[in-house]
Amino acid sequence: MSDEALLVPTDEYLKAGIHIGTKFKNKYMANFIYKTRSDGLSVLNLNKIDQRIGLTAKLISNYKAEDIMVVSRRENGWKPLKIFGQATGAIVYPGRYPPGALTNPSLSSFVEAKVLIVVDPWPDRNAILDARKIGIPVIALCDTNNTPNNLDFVIPCNNKGKKSLGLFFWILAREYLKLTKKIASDADFKYTIDDFTPE
Repeated sequence: MSDEALLVPTDEYLKAGIHIGTKFKNKYMANFIYKTRSDGLSVLNLNKIDQRIGLTAKLISNYKAEDIMVVSRRENGWKPLKIFGQATGAIVYPGRYPPGALTNPSLSSFVEAKVLIVVDPWPDRNAILDARKIGIPVIALCDTNNTPNNLDFVIPCNNKGKKSLGLFFWILAREYLKLTKKIASDADFKYTIDDFTPE
């Protein structure tokens, strides 16, 4: 696919390592794997990553920002989440997801989100289980070793690396704001990739 057709130039994706998987791969993620390198690391298909990020932006653009919940137990996701929340107005939980936040109206942390995005289905499984109980869609970033149980939509990508997560949430925030007409073009997006990337 040409750079013009991608959300960011190929170089940006490669520099962030968004396509670098793990040494473990499972049959569920096989469709997204481009090849396995000689060192055993699986490489994800960049076109499929780009396509899925675009589709995710379209999906969440149907929701108001305050109806979107994003969760990351994984520390490399904390800064990207905070800035994503700041840029879009989405509800973010960098760190521990408060049990029952989606299901128990008597809690002070209760929110009525309508869609959930998780950075990693395994550490973020409690949020996924709560989302399942109330029947809201679950979107998850999945590496080559993730099993997509209880997920409605998978985004194949390196969901562990700082640069990868920074780039992912930078693109998603920009595309969401464009699709919801909060900004007119890429040039109006005031954040840089570095703003989203952990030190």
